[in-house]
Amino acid sequence: MSRRVVITGLGVVSPNGVGVDQFEKALKSGKSGVRHNAHLEELNFACQISAIPEVSDELKAQYFNPLFLKFIENTAIIFGGIAGIDAWTDAQLTPREEPDWDSGVIYGCGSMAMDEFISEKLQMVNEGKTRHLGSRVIEQTMNSGTSAFLGGYLGLGNLIGSNSSACSTGTEAVYQGFERIRRGKANLMLCGSCESHGAYNWAAFDSMRILCRDSNDQPEKGSRPMSKDAVGFVPGTGAGALVLEELEQAKRRGVKIYAEILGGEVNSGGQRSGGTMTAPSPEGVKRCIATALKDSNIGVNDIDGICGHLTSTMADPLEIKNWSEALNRKGKDFPYINALKSMIGHCLGAAGSIELAATALQLHNSYFHGSLNTGELHPEIEKYAHRSKIPEQCINFDGEIIAKASFGFGDINACLMLKKWRD
Repeated sequence: MSRRVVITGLGVVSPNGVGVDQFEKALKSGKSGVRHNAHLEELNFACQISAIPEVSDELKAQYFNPLFLKFIENTAIIFGGIAGIDAWTDAQLTPREEPDWDSGVIYGCGSMAMDEFISEKLQMVNEGKTRHLGSRVIEQTMNSGTSAFLGGYLGLGNLIGSNSSACSTGTEAVYQGFERIRRGKANLMLCGSCESHGAYNWAAFDSMRILCRDSNDQPEKGSRPMSKDAVGFVPGTGAGALVLEELEQAKRRGVKIYAEILGGEVNSGGQRSGGTMTAPSPEGVKRCIATALKDSNIGVNDIDGICGHLTSTMADPLEIKNWSEALNRKGKDFPYINALKSMIGHCLGAAGSIELAATALQLHNSYFHGSLNTGELHPEIEKYAHRSKIPEQCINFDGEIIAKASFGFGDINACLMLKKWRD
């Protein structure tokens, strides 16, 4: 069985805009969500900037009851819960009274239990006060905490699962939900990813010297994908959620369709032939793209745009080279490409789902957002992509298909092909 799958709902908790409306305004205007982080400065981090969504207590109270907020401190679950509920509502759906056996959740997370709240719990254990931990610590530390919350809140009876594949998590989660619907195992899947944040999450990256270190006094200029001056990524956090639905059911419900998912692929380079724990194998990346094209029944010239992984590191030139070789296109023939991380930093496990939400919005409303801080392109990038294909500001876009790929630690790749929906 092979059924068509469309996107009928979106939810976003992003550093540059919470909620789809604010997020889309930020995409069009080029608003940055990167700010100075006083806590990182206090801890003497080399990188003292970050990208964190602004979620007030008042906003939380619109989604969660007081008892939930009293005990749930993990920001990944809060961000993921808000994005998931928003996507469900956007798709004109409501929580079910009885289990909906045809609808499920796949909601991933990069690192769930590393933010500061867990240090307090560990200290209680060290002091012999385990009986005072409370009954809700486990759900805040298990990787499936967000998917379990959403499945219970919405009353879903199909697969309730979670994945964790570093920076590929969000794109992989959507691919898994897409496959489940396409193969007739479900009619509707809520898919996405979230990320916890804080010094404990980001300390190892700072130690590895892969975070931006030269823009502590100019936060919005810190994330510079594709620029020759890129020196490292800006750590971020947030959540994205997409409602995927079997096409005929979506038509019967008469709901808005943002885009169709044509196909995709996930693979690994096996940490061979140039691939390592921290760097993707070029062969693995190109195979992932090529297989996603074949799975989508499209050719290399059908790609009009690319939502890049592009982290503002030394990996950016290699990513452009891999796209060029996988598509056999270069110069002015290279597709348009943009880097959302220029606005929101690298949201790690949440990156792919937020970027997929941006991809769906761009297709639905016919624009292509710009990439901030590109400045003078890295000379290796100019060998493959003409400057005109890397817009610095939002442009009108009449393209049909945008490719979205993510490349994660562990040499893990995920790629999806999204097509503009036309009634």
